[in-house]
Amino acid sequence: MKIENAEFARSGASASDLIDDGAPEVAFVGRSNVGKSSLLNRLLNSKLARTSSTPGRTQTVNYFRVNRKFWFVDLPGYGWAKASRTDRQRWAKVVESYLARDPSRRLLVQLVDARIGATPLDVQAAEYFGSLGIRRLVVATKADKLKRGERAAALAGIRAALALGEETDLLPVSAVSGEGMRELWKSITDFLAGQIPPEP
Repeated sequence: MKIENAEFARSGASASDLIDDGAPEVAFVGRSNVGKSSLLNRLLNSKLARTSSTPGRTQTVNYFRVNRKFWFVDLPGYGWAKASRTDRQRWAKVVESYLARDPSRRLLVQLVDARIGATPLDVQAAEYFGSLGIRRLVVATKADKLKRGERAAALAGIRAALALGEETDLLPVSAVSGEGMRELWKSITDFLAGQIPPEP
C-alpha cells in the first residue's frame, strides 16, 4: 500500500478520549518492549510513533490517521512489572474500553518476540482477544535476530502456545531489516478491502 499521508491524531488516557468515527482500525498490541512503535514506524515509513528502549513507554492509546481513511492504533504494552499497580489498572481499563467497541471494523495485530516466544502473558492476552470476536493476526517481531535454523521451531512454538488455527496468520517480521513488511501490509490491505468502499 502506498502511504500518501500519515499523521499522529490523539492520545487517549481514558475511555472518553477514544476516537469512534466509524473508520476501520488496525490496532497493535503486545508485551512491553516487543517493538510495537518500531513496527508502526517501519510500516508507515516515518517516525511518528515514539520509540524507547525503556519498557512501558506507550502508556496511552495512540491514534495515527493513515491516508485519511483508516486508523493505526498503538495500544499500551502489557506486562511491564515496574509500572505501579494504579498505572497498570488504568492502562487495562482503557484498553478494555477500546477493545469492547464494534469488533467488525477492527483488525488486532498481536506482537510476540520471536526470540523469546509466547510468554504466559502473551497466551493470556491471546485467549482474551480470541473471546472478543475481533479479527486477529500475530507477528513474530525481531525475526532478524534468529538464525535460519531457529526460525521454524520458534514460529511453531508460538503457534502452538497461542493455539492459533490455520485461519490466523503468523508472520515473522523485522522493523530493522524490513522483513515481512510486504506480507503484513497484504494482510492489512485484505482487511481494509472489506471496510473501505472503492473509489469511483
